Amino acid sequence: MLQGLKILVAEDNELNQKIAGFILQKQNATVDAALNGREAVVLMQKNSYDLVLMDVHMPEMDGFEATDYIRNTLKNKVPIIGVTASYWQKEYDSCLKIGMNTCITKPLFPDKLCKLILDVIEQSKQTS
Repeated sequence: MLQGLKILVAEDNELNQKIAGFILQKQNATVDAALNGREAVVLMQKNSYDLVLMDVHMPEMDGFEATDYIRNTLKNKVPIIGVTASYWQKEYDSCLKIGMNTCITKPLFPDKLCKLILDVIEQSKQTS
């Protein structure tokens, strides 16, 4: 389903990182991982990704700060899906306002996540 996609997973919780990586790799995506937003930014400077799964609450540099840096400093339009444990509309609105394409709540369900990734990548291609 995700064959050929290179995805960056930025997630400070190692178990959640492994779960996301497992889901994506099972669908034949290539996955890199970062434990915080700062690591994600460094990886973005070194590599090209088809999509970023960005936990919004991480130490050192959170997902909002990392997304702002990716969009405004790196000028990178890579699709970014925020990942949050919060079901609040305010959190979703904050993700969109900072430049994420959308967000998804934890726990991550494989079918829902893969469909969202494909939809976001398709929408991104149409607006480029």
